[in-house]
Amino acid sequence: MDTHTRFLSHLEERFTGFFGREVRILGASDVAGGDINQCRMLETTAGRFFLKANAGLFGLDLFEKEARGLVTLANAGELRVPRPLFDGRFHQQVYLVMEWLERGPVSEGYWRWFGTALARLHRHGGPDFGFDHDNYIGRLHQSNKRHARWSDFMAQERILPLARKAFDRQLLSKEDFDRAETLCGRLASIIPDEPPALLHGDLWSGNCMCLADGGPALFDPAVHLGHRETDIAMTILFGGFDESFYRSYEESHPLAPGWRERVGLFQIHPLLVHLLLFGGGYRQRVSGLLQEWQ
Repeated sequence: MDTHTRFLSHLEERFTGFFGREVRILGASDVAGGDINQCRMLETTAGRFFLKANAGLFGLDLFEKEARGLVTLANAGELRVPRPLFDGRFHQQVYLVMEWLERGPVSEGYWRWFGTALARLHRHGGPDFGFDHDNYIGRLHQSNKRHARWSDFMAQERILPLARKAFDRQLLSKEDFDRAETLCGRLASIIPDEPPALLHGDLWSGNCMCLADGGPALFDPAVHLGHRETDIAMTILFGGFDESFYRSYEESHPLAPGWRERVGLFQIHPLLVHLLLFGGGYRQRVSGLLQEWQ
C-alpha cells in the first residue's frame, strides 16, 4: 500500500471516529489553493470536505492554530467560515479537514453584505491587543503577545521582528531598517486610538468568497485582536474590493477620518510578510512606504 493510500485510510478512520459511524472516502481531487499547502476536495459517504495538507516544514501546530482561529471567527457569528472537523499528523504531514463550502457567482448584494458583516465582526473585541495564543500568517510564525496599546503591539510583535528578519537576510537595507525603528517610535502619535477589534488578519481577495446563497465567507485566517484598519488596508493591498464594500462598512461602523491616507502605513506589515515569503520583488514597495512614513 503506497503512502497516499495509507493516508486516505488514516483519514477514513478519523472521519469514522468523528461521525461515530463508518465513513468511506470515494474520491479526492486537487483544488486550486495558495502557494503553501496542498488542497483537496474529499468526496465521502458523509458528504464533501476540504483537506489541507503540508509537510510540516513551517510548524507542526500550523493547522491546529488555523482551526482555533476559524472557531473564534465562527463563534462571533457574523461571517460564515468553514467549520473545522479535525486536524492531525500522518508521517511527515500535518493536515486539517474542514467543512466544504460551495462557491457561487458574486451576487448583486454580495459586497454590501460583506462590508456590513465585517463591520459587525470588528465590534467583537477584548481588553488587549494580541490574542490568547500565537499563530501563523502564511508560513511565518506570528507572535500575538498581548499589549495594552496598539502601537506597542504593532511595533514589537509585527513590524520590528519582520524588519529585523528581512535585514538579516539582506532583503532590507540598514537605512530601511532604521526607518522602521523610527516609524515604530511614532506610531502612537499618528494612529487614532481604537479598542481592540477581532480581525481576520490576512483579508485579501484570495481568502474570501461568495457562497452559493450569495453571502460572504472567510477562510485562511491569521486571527488576533488588533486595529481594524489592519483588515481594511489588507483588502486594498492587491487591487481592493468593490467600493460598495467600503461604503457599507462605513455606514455600519465608521472608520476614523483619514483612514484612506493611512492605508499604506497599515500595509507595511503584510508587505514585510510577502518580502520574507516571496523575496526581493516586494523590497521596493516596503522601502517606499518606510520612506513615506519616516
